Amino acid sequence: MKPRWREFLASPHHAVLAMATLGLGFISAEPLYLIAGATAYVVGWMFVPDMPLFRRYLEKKNEGAQRVVEQNELAEFNARRNALIEGLTTSRRDRYFALTKVCKDIEEAATDTPDDPRLRKLEELMWTFLRLLTIEESVSEFLETEAREDLPALVAEAREEVERLRAEVAAKTGSASAQETRERLLTSRQDRLETLEKRADRLETAHANLALVVSEQERLEEQIKLIRADSIATRNAGALTARIDATVENLEHTNQLLSQMDQFRDLLTDLPITAQRTGFGERTGPPPVPAKNAPRQQQKT
Repeated sequence: MKPRWREFLASPHHAVLAMATLGLGFISAEPLYLIAGATAYVVGWMFVPDMPLFRRYLEKKNEGAQRVVEQNELAEFNARRNALIEGLTTSRRDRYFALTKVCKDIEEAATDTPDDPRLRKLEELMWTFLRLLTIEESVSEFLETEAREDLPALVAEAREEVERLRAEVAAKTGSASAQETRERLLTSRQDRLETLEKRADRLETAHANLALVVSEQERLEEQIKLIRADSIATRNAGALTARIDATVENLEHTNQLLSQMDQFRDLLTDLPITAQRTGFGERTGPPPVPAKNAPRQQQKT
């Protein structure tokens, strides 16, 4: 923390003190008044920085600076969240917005103020749901790309080829130069086989990750809908809070699962710590018209 005298030096209080003491002394052009002004200025430096008036000024100034920092963090988070939402396919985006509608129903049914801390926990749940959708999108794209090749067949063929080359190398037939060429070919095909096997392992892991991510999505989706059911049916604030808390606790398990997926660790960011709400990322406009309807509309016009 900076010494208070530096903050006092840059404050309007210092300007007023300097004008009321040194300034008046210089204006008077009297040595006695100049000495008195300088003395009053030094005394002011000793006492004004510790006065309640200046302390309140510092508190308001620091609060304002903190608000600016929080607003910047919130703006960065909203920009990132919007980018993730826009990066989803239409079906996944619609799923996300449908669940935000569930959260809005909870907000309307169970809270009296927009600053209810329980809404912050709902925002955490929606942020996790969005990350799960993003991971599903990425893994699905990877699987679709790999599906263009019959990877298991390629691995099987590569293994057969390597075994055949090993047998030929072991037989040591032909000239020395031919034998050397076969050995180099064997090394090359072994490297290719290792690469294919790594791709096959990654493919198997991706299938398992996709199943896990989809399961976590569905679990979280149903938990949020259960919160809505409780908020509408019971109108019991304590029971609703307990339900939300229990759901948030499950986020630790979900985040632990996500942390094990190294390629998605950049998504393991938390909500910004601000006094302002982040919201649920609601749709700001009407749903987009599906692309397949566009030609029909053009024909009608």
